[in-house]
Order: sequence, then C-alpha cells, then structure tokens
Amino acid sequence: MASPRSSGQPGPPPPPPPPPARLLLLLLLPLLLLLAPGAWGWARGAPRPPPSSPPLSIMGLMPLTKEVAKGSIGRGVLPAVELAIEQIRNESLLRPYFLDLRLYDTECDNAKGLKAFYDAIKYGPNHLMVFGGVCPSVTSIIAESLQGWNLVQLSFAATTPVLADKKKYPYFFRTVPSDNAVNPAILKLLKHYQWKRVGTLTQDVQRFSEVRNDLTGVLYGEDIEISDTESFSNDPCTSVKKLKGNDVRIILGQFDQNMAAKVFCCAYEENMYGSKYQWIIPGWYEPSWWEQVHVEANSSRCLRKNLLAAMEGYIGVDFEPLSSKQIKTISGKTPQQYEREYNNKRSGVGPSKFHGYAYDGIWVIAKTLQRAMETLHASSRHQRIQDFNYTDHTLGRIILNAMNETNFFGVTGQVVFRNGERMGTIKFTQFQDSREVKVGEYNAVADTLEIINDTIRFQGSEPPKDKTIILEQLRKISLPLYSILSALTILGMIMASAFLFFNIKNRNQKLIKMSSPYMNNLIILGGMLSYASIFLFGLDGSFVSEKTFETLCTVRTWILTVGYTTAFGAMFAKTWRVHAIFKNVKMKKKIIKDQKLLVIVGGMLLIDLCILICWQAVDPLRRTVEKYSMELFGCFLAWETRNVSIPALNDSKYIGMSVYNVGIMCIIGAAVSFLTRDQPNVQFCIVALVIIFCSTITLCLVFVPKLITLRTNPDAATQNRRFQFTQNQKKEDSKTSTSVTSVNQASTSRLEGLQSENHRLRMKITELDKDLEEVTMQLQDTPEKTTYIKQNHYQELNDILNLGNYTESTDGGKAILKNHLDQNPQLQWNTTEPSRTCKDPTEDINSPEHIQRRLSLQLPILHHAYLPSIGGVDASCVSPCVSPTASPRHRHVPPSFRVMVSGL
Repeated sequence: MASPRSSGQPGPPPPPPPPPARLLLLLLLPLLLLLAPGAWGWARGAPRPPPSSPPLSIMGLMPLTKEVAKGSIGRGVLPAVELAIEQIRNESLLRPYFLDLRLYDTECDNAKGLKAFYDAIKYGPNHLMVFGGVCPSVTSIIAESLQGWNLVQLSFAATTPVLADKKKYPYFFRTVPSDNAVNPAILKLLKHYQWKRVGTLTQDVQRFSEVRNDLTGVLYGEDIEISDTESFSNDPCTSVKKLKGNDVRIILGQFDQNMAAKVFCCAYEENMYGSKYQWIIPGWYEPSWWEQVHVEANSSRCLRKNLLAAMEGYIGVDFEPLSSKQIKTISGKTPQQYEREYNNKRSGVGPSKFHGYAYDGIWVIAKTLQRAMETLHASSRHQRIQDFNYTDHTLGRIILNAMNETNFFGVTGQVVFRNGERMGTIKFTQFQDSREVKVGEYNAVADTLEIINDTIRFQGSEPPKDKTIILEQLRKISLPLYSILSALTILGMIMASAFLFFNIKNRNQKLIKMSSPYMNNLIILGGMLSYASIFLFGLDGSFVSEKTFETLCTVRTWILTVGYTTAFGAMFAKTWRVHAIFKNVKMKKKIIKDQKLLVIVGGMLLIDLCILICWQAVDPLRRTVEKYSMELFGCFLAWETRNVSIPALNDSKYIGMSVYNVGIMCIIGAAVSFLTRDQPNVQFCIVALVIIFCSTITLCLVFVPKLITLRTNPDAATQNRRFQFTQNQKKEDSKTSTSVTSVNQASTSRLEGLQSENHRLRMKITELDKDLEEVTMQLQDTPEKTTYIKQNHYQELNDILNLGNYTESTDGGKAILKNHLDQNPQLQWNTTEPSRTCKDPTEDINSPEHIQRRLSLQLPILHHAYLPSIGGVDASCVSPCVSPTASPRHRHVPPSFRVMVSGL
C-alpha cells in the first residue's frame, strides 16, 4: 500500500498545534537562519548512501569544531560510527535500506544547536531518529521538544542526571550511563566492605548536587547512615575539617578534577588520609589529571608529594568505556577486536572515551529500525518506514516502543534501557603508586559487584573502618590484681587478729585497761570489716551474675560504712571521754564508763543504718557505687586533748594522725576513683589500696605504741598520776602561778576555802600531836627526860609533822628535816654527850635511838590516819609500815587540783 503522499489519497488528519518548544523554534527560525546560514549539510567523513538503495536518514547532532573543548568528543567518535555503519551495511541488516547519518555541528552552543536542529528539519530529509547530544544544555533544550516532532533521540555522551526525567524528556535515550548510575554501584561497594556510616563532600554545581541528592535517595532505607553532608564553592578546607570533626571515615566526593586537587591538599593538612580513611570520587577525570591541575597557593604545604600522599588509595567510580569480557558482540567481534580496529581507523584523530557508546548507539538505531519495519510489515496498513514524517504519531510511537525493547551485548557490555536509562557497567579504579588501576566492576543489569582478586590495596591490614569502633565488652578486674590485693588484705586481717589477741590477753594490764579495751576491740572490728569489703569490691560481672553483682554492690557498701563508723566511732568516743574529763572546769568528780561510750558508738551506727536502709528503699544501687564526701568529726576533740600527759589514757595524738591520714587518703581515693570509673582495674586497685592503707595505719597507730610500751617499760605509762593542765588553755582561762593554776574566779574562791579547811585540820593535828606527846611522856622512866624532850625536841617534832604545811611532797618533808638538823647541830641525835653514850641504851628511853625508832612508827600512822581527811592519800594505801616515799600513792598533789578518776 502506497503512502498517502505518493498515492494522492487524502492524507492523515492535521497534526495538533505545536508544543511551546516547537513554537519557540518557529519563532527563532528567522534569527537562526541569519546567524548561521548553510549550517546543515553532509558532514565531513560521513558515509554516502549508494544510489540504488533507499536511505534511512538519521540526524547527527554533536560538536565537531576544534574551537570548542568538547568538539574532540564528536571528532573522536566518528571513526567508531563509520565502523558501525559499514558493518551494518555489510551484514545487510536493514536490506533494502541503508543508514544515512547526516551530521550537524552544534558547537556546544544553545542558539547554534537549535539552528542546526531546525535546519535539519526544515531543509533536510525526514529524519527517522536523532543521534547525538553531547553538551548538557543543548541536549536538554532539543530533547524537550522531541515529542512534538515524533522523534526519538539517542545520546552517547550526555551524562547529566537532568535528562533522566521521563516526564520532561519522554523521547530521550542514551547508551552512556547517567552520572546517577554510579550510585547503585557505590551502594554495592559500601555493602561489600560493610561500610554503614559515610559522609558526602559536594561541589556547589548542579551536576554534582543532583548526583548527591540521588545518592541520598539510594542510600535511604539501606541501613547506611549519611552522618554529615558538606558542600563548598571554592575552598573545601572548612568542609573537610567538619567531616573530620564528625569522625567521618568514608567520604563520598562529587567535584571536578580542579577541585579534587584542593580537596586532597586540605585532606593532607587535616591528616585525613591513610589507613583510617577511604575517599570515593568520580572516575571520569582526564588521565594523569593530577599533573594537569594547578593548586592555588592557599596552602604552602601542598607540595606535589603531599598531594600524591593524600591521593594514595582513593577509589574512582565511572562507567566502563569498553567491556573487559572476551565475548563476541552483536557485530561478531569482541570488544578487544573492535578497539584495535577503532585505533587503526582513527588515524591521527584523538581518542574519545565515548567511542564505544557511539559504536553501540549506531547498532541500537539499526536494531530499532529493524524492529519498527517488522512491526509495520506485520500491521494491516503495510506502511513503509521511509514514509515517516514529523506528524506521524503512529510511526513515532512504533519507533519509541522498539527502542525500549533493545537488548543485546555490545562492546560496552549488555545494552538494555530502563525508562530510557542505560543499564551499563560501572568500573572501579584505585590510585596506586601514582597511577590508576582497575580493581572491580559493577553490572547494573545483574546488580552484581565483581572485585578483581589481589588488585585493590588498602593502606592498612584491612579496609578502613567507617567510624571509631567502640567495642562493647565487659571490662573485667584482672585476676592477678585481685589475687595480690586479696593477699594484702588477708595479711591486714591477720595483723588485726593479732592486735585483738594482744588486747584481750592484756586487758587487765594498767596500760591497756586505762585505754578502754572494749573500745579497742571495736576499732579492730571496724578495721576487719573494712578489710573484708575489699573482697567484695573485686567481685565484678566476670565472677558473679548480674543479679548477684547488684546484691554484692549493696553489701560491700554496708560493710564498708559500718566498719568505718565502728572504728572511728570508737576512737571518737574515747577522745570525747578524755575531753569531757579534762575540760571539767567545775572540778567535780566525773566518771564516764565504757557503757556510755558503747551507747555513743551504737548511736552512730544507728544513724548509718537508718541512712543505708532509706537509701536501699528509695534508690537501691544498680551496678554503680555513689561516693559521698566525708566530714571529719574527730579532729576537734583530738586537738583539744592533745596535751593530756598520761600516755595510757590519751590516744589523741595517734587518733589525730589516723584521722588526718584517712581523711586525705579518702578524699584523694574518692576523686581518683570517680575519674577512673571506666577503668575497673585502676578503680579497684585505688579503692583497695586506700582501704588497706587507712585500716592498717589506724590499727598500727592505736596498738603499736601500746605494744612497745608494754614490752619495754610497763609502769612508764602509769607512774605519773598528776593530772596537769598545759599552759595552752583557752583564751578565757586565767594565767597560772608557779604553784597553783587558777581556772577562773569560782575556782579561786574554792581554793581559798580549801586552804582554810587545810589550816583547820593542821591545827587539829597539832592538838593531836600534843596528846601524843603526853602519852609518850608517860612512858618515860624519869621526869627529867620528859622535860628534855618537851623542851628540846617538841619544836623539831612539830616541824616534822607539819611537813611544810603539807604542801610539799614527802621527799620535801625529809629535806626540811635535814635542813633543820643541819642548822641546829647541837640537837642532832648522833652528837650526844660522851657521858650519855656509856649508859645502857635500854635504860635511857629518851635517847636519840629510841626517839628515832618511835618516830619511824608514829609518822606512818599519822600519815595514814590524817592525810586522807584532807585529800592527801588514798585510803587503799599499803601497810603503814612502808616508807611514805616507797609508793607513788604518797606523792603530794595540791588539794585544789586533786581529781579522783575511775573507770578510765
């Protein structure tokens, strides 16, 4: 059946009004004709059709001029296009037709490209399809108007993602993968190396921003986190620094080769290269691009060797120019055979990376037209393909559907379209030793990633980690450390047991008895409890279960708290008792028994127990231990009683040293323990050593001095029964004199009263002495002797009995007697007259020997009979026959300061 135009029959219905893009072309047509007349025609080197075969015209749009940078792309693909057309003609694929490719130079200019397109439509034959499209701006303008002309366009070099919008460009196809086609390949690479945390660094250009946005969509829902997204215009250093601050290890870059040099210079300055980092950037840069770019002098340290050091190991991602498989293509030749023919044919023309896609593109057009002709032949209309015109929607739709059915293996791999996008092969290259090496490829059709064996090299022993790895593992307390500290703890407990045995065995010794053995036992008990808590502090989750650990966490806190309170509560109570006795300004007899001290310690423990019970009820411990600051209550009492002069009674100096040591160690230990919570070995070591040190120092300071004293001089601690006050009294006390210290006016009045009472008692003693003398005189044989004693020795006897008004010691009384005899040598008993010495001593009752014998018996009797009535001697003294100087109980103490202490 003849076409409507050739048969004269009525033609098809008139086409619909032109779309806006076509209307724009019609309006710009006069201007375009004026700007570049004669821009259409046969391209140089294009194969001419044989005169006997009808042509199938194809419109070729690409930059060809040398004045345009991308003109090399058009010139570089022409040898591949000629090879494809010749092979198609030789195989008679379109018999009886042949492909007639007419080339038009767009010069990568929007106006010139539009003019070339319209000239081809206006003045050329009816083109069945459009082949070409290199520059994104020109290609997008033409592709938007293709639907109005019922033309299908196939591009081999336009990679801009904008053209993937099928609503805007429904008649546009491309054999080259889009820039977005690398994103599924990147996703596959990330999954292969288990990188789940990445960051992006994008140049502020639409092409790169679109790729970044599409990558975000690809990674969304794939369990891969984009932890940071950075972009830059000119200086990437700030963005690189932010990526490092966010601990980004896998960086996905989108920037051109000029900016790539700046990026790697910044990466070198920030030390973002090496075994810890992996850069993934576009792989479509020019060969040896790092030798061609110029790095600005904003970084004086970015030398060439520094740039290469930062670049080492980066992975480039780009489409595969030619398939690496040794498989015959649709042309009957392998990709390697085709490449050799292409290199032989281009003869002086520079190669283009798109030549394989142009070669496959010609075969796509030929196969599409072949299927379209088969469709037309099978239809009832029997329409010829050469009858196509720009208003023929039916044939245009047939060609569009035939294009979508394309599926064959070409020199660039499997050629398949999905929504107009080429499902091609993506290659991975790695920068190794100043050159790029292919390390793998991704097949978009099969969605598979192939890593070439032993080609990819990471600068570490394994692929970089996508972030700083935090291994969640239970930090255990070292068993050797626990064993060592446990051994020290056992030694401490053995020492405490020895002190306990010593204290119990010698509890009746004056030295131990005066230091309150019950309180000493409590101190030892508190130390042993503190030691025992160390065993529990070392039992962590590696030794016991989680539930048991929480229980032990509570138990060890209770034991340590009770032990501390027991030990220092007992020391506090002992020191308080000494303070209460010796700060008794009213001078009353004061007895504080151990039962009262036990009540004090029990009260402290009761307070602790109440706090612990409330703590456990309100906020029980959950595998953590809270440290609380300590108050040092015992320091004040230890300072107040530091000068009490009885060693057996006063432990204030040692208690103070214990409190100071324990306080300092606890403060330091608590602070260091808080700072080392994440290091259980260090924390346990510090806590255990602090407890061992504090307990050991406390026990040693309390018991070692007693042990030494008891072994060397048992009576040294108890021989001084004079309770003296020091001169360092409080400011409100009065100054003391040489013999009597007046505490205040009240004690002075009392002193005067006691002195009056003392004088009265002395007078009574004098009267008793007279009575004694009368009795003595009655024992004499002769009256003369009585007169002799009465006249010559009464005064001496009176002086001896007075003993210095009983204000000096017994030794002092002896001195008075000696001085008196020295001053009256005629009265000495050993200077009797010679006439008397010849007499019988038994007959002379008043002889000095008799008088001395009687005085040796009378003085002790008086001493024991009368001195207790004035507070001079204890009623429990030994036999009166013992010399007063032989016992420390007869030492004189001023009556106004005599204090009877019991129960200490």
